Amino acid sequence: MEQQEIVLCASSAYDKKFYLNPIFQGIPQRVRDELKIMCVLFTEDVGGILEVFFNEDGELEFRTSADEGDYLYDEIGSVLKVKDLQRSKTELLESLEMFYRIIILGEFEEE
Repeated sequence: MEQQEIVLCASSAYDKKFYLNPIFQGIPQRVRDELKIMCVLFTEDVGGILEVFFNEDGELEFRTSADEGDYLYDEIGSVLKVKDLQRSKTELLESLEMFYRIIILGEFEEE
């Protein structure tokens, strides 16, 4: 069975909204809060839209975009900020990947 991208969460500087995919409501509240803070601060800082999603291999990725003509969007800053989040939030991101593989995909690791 081929996997697709599954959005975990997203934030928009345009709408001032945060979205958490309802299939991830089982994630502990403090983790959901941390995701919200991370995404909202990102879009407040660089503008545009941030999507955090699981790729076909079950790995978390970040995707940023901006409306055409948005001259306030900081494209270089967004790349640097994503790299910073990947470095500073490694434990959170790895835990979310494990949650996704075990709970959502039903994979079990044997040791």
